[in-house]
Amino acid sequence: MSTATIDTAAPARAGVEPATPGFLANTLSVMTRQLRPMLHEPASILFAMVQPLVFLALFAPLLPDEGVGGSALQWFVPGIIAMTALMGASMTGADLSQEINTGSHERLLVSPLSRSSLLVGRALKEVVPMLAQGVLIVAVVTPFGFDLHPLGVLAGLAILSLFSIGVGALSFALALVAKGQDWLFWTVQQTLIFPLLLLAGVLLPIGPDAPGWLRLLADLNPLGYIIEAERALFAGDFPLDTVGAGALAAAAVAALGVVVGLRTMRRAS
Repeated sequence: MSTATIDTAAPARAGVEPATPGFLANTLSVMTRQLRPMLHEPASILFAMVQPLVFLALFAPLLPDEGVGGSALQWFVPGIIAMTALMGASMTGADLSQEINTGSHERLLVSPLSRSSLLVGRALKEVVPMLAQGVLIVAVVTPFGFDLHPLGVLAGLAILSLFSIGVGALSFALALVAKGQDWLFWTVQQTLIFPLLLLAGVLLPIGPDAPGWLRLLADLNPLGYIIEAERALFAGDFPLDTVGAGALAAAAVAALGVVVGLRTMRRAS
């Protein structure tokens, strides 16, 4: 009885290079690696919802229905979901900071994985928790008078997915620039995130009576256009100008994040 053996050196002797995974396979591998801790501890998604639920419980009852153009929940919930997406994506660079401190990031840089797949895979990972938290928030508020429009919610979450990818990539770029200095990462992150939220009118609408400088800053804030689109979509409306502006703003943030992230990742050592 003979045993067949496979000569693994034959392809090399024949001048044939072994097949290597492409960009998509590498990106999927990185995304799966980043999602694994969350899948092992799904309760982390629930803990991340404590803050948005507190905002819903304490702020929504204070908003008069007639002052926000309809139901207070209908106006407030889309902003809270957008806030959750921004805060979650902006904090993910902290995971990279931890990897830099432990040296695991440097090992990834010298691996066969391309640096573009490392960044894109990490950025795509942000979509999963954002979608899960958005669906959970909608499920919680629907019994309390929130008027559910499934198609509008799906379209709104798609726009927020683009936004989360861009913010996540910018967060990773910030972590790379900070080079493991946690205080620098958190200082910049906290300094930027709350003005973005307040200028987007998440908690209170910025009306025509607001100071001119405040309205100018609000007009320059891409999150404001995204939230306006979310509010229209979650109400079941599809105004092309509002939704188009929100989608364009989310796409611009995604493009900016990926470009800045890729340049920073390629320069990392």
